Amino acid sequence: MSAPLFQSPNWFSSADCDLASFRAVVEQVTDIGDYPHADSVDQGVLIYGEKCDATALAGAGRAEVQAELANALGTGPGVVVFKRAFTADVVDRASAVFFDLIDRQKSSAVSTGDHFAAPGSNDRLWSAIEKLAIVDPETFCDYFSNDVIALVSTAWLGPNYQIVSEPNSVNPGSRPQVGHRDYHLGLMDIDYASRFPAHVHRFSSALTLQAAVAQVDMPIETGPTMYLPHSQKFDPGYLAVNLPDFQQWFTEKRSQLPLDKGDVVFFNPAVMHGAGANRTTDVKRMANLLQISSAFGRAAATVDTESIVAAIYPVLRARRAAGVGDVYVENVLTAAAEGYPFPTNLDRDKPIGSLFPESQLDLAKRALADEWDQDRLVTALAEQAERRRSSLAK
Repeated sequence: MSAPLFQSPNWFSSADCDLASFRAVVEQVTDIGDYPHADSVDQGVLIYGEKCDATALAGAGRAEVQAELANALGTGPGVVVFKRAFTADVVDRASAVFFDLIDRQKSSAVSTGDHFAAPGSNDRLWSAIEKLAIVDPETFCDYFSNDVIALVSTAWLGPNYQIVSEPNSVNPGSRPQVGHRDYHLGLMDIDYASRFPAHVHRFSSALTLQAAVAQVDMPIETGPTMYLPHSQKFDPGYLAVNLPDFQQWFTEKRSQLPLDKGDVVFFNPAVMHGAGANRTTDVKRMANLLQISSAFGRAAATVDTESIVAAIYPVLRARRAAGVGDVYVENVLTAAAEGYPFPTNLDRDKPIGSLFPESQLDLAKRALADEWDQDRLVTALAEQAERRRSSLAK
């Protein structure tokens, strides 16, 4: 976060997305002198590795390194690379599982989507952390025992974080992704994102850390991810990334670094970024995309919202028929239903006409608007719940 949490304006709109102000932010220079544990700066991105070996990270200086990393991700460039964080052997073993699972997916005619790329350009393996653990638990343990992942995740999120793994193979000839920000607000259009107050835009990125493990060597022609360092510090950025002039600036000014197998890039989810074009004819450029979430992003109590919605639906139908207003219905359903579609199983619960699937709240609203009977609602709720369950759950 680049500014005090609570300040004017209290709401962002596209009118706040001034390109000159954005340029003043992203044209800042990354000063290596501010980051004594970094080895170098390349295109504004901090490079770590040699000064942060296992010996250095095991001692009392670990907290000092983590403080530096938190500053780098928050008020610095927002992007750091750790060289040789994984051994090639461990990466290759995991890649073999990932590619095999993708091949099985294709042979089963399972189609997967990508939030920010054309259909078919990438092969995405959703919920791979679970699939890897079930298929090859030894490789899972060797892969996720990695201390660099723990170092940076704890530096940004604190302990008890949760990891989701989504390997993405950018296939030969694939075009680049559009420049975007990531989860949460990054999956929303301008209208939806502008409904969240400005302080949520400012603190949202502190709830998530993004990382990408290079599962193969990634020279520039294979299309490693492009980044716009310092762009996380532009507060209305979740709206601005949707605008053409900001997209054009990203295209012209972004950084793009080659990576070696086993390198890991960590970045603030509010950094504008996108996968590059794979201009090769024979390299499947796979990165294991890690989304690492704060332990605090959860409610304190377990609530069966499916049962709640089913129980109140006859009352809402009757009240609606009697003439209660939309505000009444909206308030009741918001209190009763699960309003956020994540986490879900994106293998089965696919987005349709949106960047994210239908939530339970939206389903209930649709049922009321279309005057479904009780049985149809109960069936639809159960089917939605089943789609959201893990593909591997018993």
